[in-house]
Amino acid sequence: MSALTAVAAAGAAVAVLVFSGTGASAAEAPVNLGTAANFSVLAGERVTNTGPSFLAQSLGVSPGSAATGFPPGVVAGEIHLADAVALQAKNDLTTAYNDAAGRTPFTNLPAELGGTTLTPGVYRIGAAQLTGTLTLDSQNDPAAVFIFQIASTLVTASGSSVVFINGASPCNVYWQVGSSATIGTGSRFMGNILAQTSIAMNTGATLQGRALARTGEVTLDTNTINAPACLQPTGTPTSTPTGTPTGTPTSTPTGTPTGTPTGQPTGTPTGQPTGTPTGQPTGTPTGQPTVAPTRTELPVTGGRGGGGLLPALSAVGSIAVASGAALLLLVRRRRQLES
Repeated sequence: MSALTAVAAAGAAVAVLVFSGTGASAAEAPVNLGTAANFSVLAGERVTNTGPSFLAQSLGVSPGSAATGFPPGVVAGEIHLADAVALQAKNDLTTAYNDAAGRTPFTNLPAELGGTTLTPGVYRIGAAQLTGTLTLDSQNDPAAVFIFQIASTLVTASGSSVVFINGASPCNVYWQVGSSATIGTGSRFMGNILAQTSIAMNTGATLQGRALARTGEVTLDTNTINAPACLQPTGTPTSTPTGTPTGTPTSTPTGTPTGTPTGQPTGTPTGQPTGTPTGQPTGTPTGQPTVAPTRTELPVTGGRGGGGLLPALSAVGSIAVASGAALLLLVRRRRQLES
């Protein structure tokens, strides 16, 4: 019975922990800022700057339309005052603010954040104070998310800072502030500040992130606001693509073969010409036989008249050779015409 009682008590404790929202989650999704992610500073009423502040992204005001102190302040992006772009960014900010404020489960923290090291998750604070250094440990997860739900104010002391270890990135750090935020003189702050009312950055404070105020103003004094750098996984893919390309090349080879065929035809033509040559040779042989007629000495068989017969036979032989040569040229000419 005592064992069953212990198990029941443990189960009740777990239930209380889950439903009361006192445990941080290490698998939070990033808060989607929408078009508000394009702005270093976004305000509902106005933006006021003193000194050579620098904004790496855009500046926007909506529904207000005032932004003073630029120059000497520099805006690397665009300036949108009471236009459609600023209105859309303000609407996206409202959506992001409500998303961050509603994340559960969460871990309750005391007001003072200085000297603390936190791992990814959602944290709830009544009124946040930072004196010294707050360390955020991503535990080697470059996509780690930190969400701070602050019921009232966020105030950092002069010279305070937020630092990262083990791959954390200010890209996924969100400070949802129920009223106003004040970043102290010379502070080095990190993350996206989503304030319900206003944000004041004192002299020389820097922010790697965004200062986004829903209804009030943003006040700057010689500040630098850089866009948060989103770290990417550094591992190398180990798998090999297994798909087979299914496309067919559509280009046509444009080169011309430069080699010379070296083989000889091995087949023998088996057909016979079926047409009958209709033309007549038009050329006249102009060459002479290249083989000189060979005179054959015939034996004299008779007595008288033998000397007259030999020259006659020689003449007949020469005529026969010449006629044969002419006939050979005629035959060759006809074959050339047929082919």
